[in-house]
Amino acid sequence: MKTQNKPQTVLYLGGCRSGKSRLAEEYCRGHCKSRTYVATLTVSGDEEMKQRIELHTRQRGRNWHLVEEPFDLCGLLRSTGEDGVMLIDCLTMWLTNMLLADKTDAEVEGEVRELCVLLGNPPCTVVLVANEVGLGVVPESSLGRRFRDLAGWANQQVAASCQRVLFIAGGLPLVLKDEEVQG
Repeated sequence: MKTQNKPQTVLYLGGCRSGKSRLAEEYCRGHCKSRTYVATLTVSGDEEMKQRIELHTRQRGRNWHLVEEPFDLCGLLRSTGEDGVMLIDCLTMWLTNMLLADKTDAEVEGEVRELCVLLGNPPCTVVLVANEVGLGVVPESSLGRRFRDLAGWANQQVAASCQRVLFIAGGLPLVLKDEEVQG
């Protein structure tokens, strides 16, 4: 039986529109009353994306505290109290933000490693969402291949650091990892 008093780390991994965010939100609603939604997406004049964000905000409801943080997930985690759950949606967009900010692979890898260290002893329950991008075709551009490779590597590192990992396909979860929470 899992101990609910000790913070947990959970990764929801899947393709686009697979249902991973919905299932991650359901998990958070079922485990904690104090919920923080960390949005890593930045919107710059994209009307369709603004509409999607508004829809997701309405669907989540009012019982979430929203934090928009496109870069400093590690700083955010370090500054968080020990109550409730933090849902980070999504790691793939976080990586995209770093690549578009001209971070080197070494800088991106350093951020991922730091995140994994924090996930080893989280200040609160942390639920992460990420896209599995390696199931499709090989990207045509070098930037696309770089992104795919970094995302695949990052997903492996984060999955190794989390106690529970679920792969989502067609809205259905497949448990890949489920470790007992000590404490």
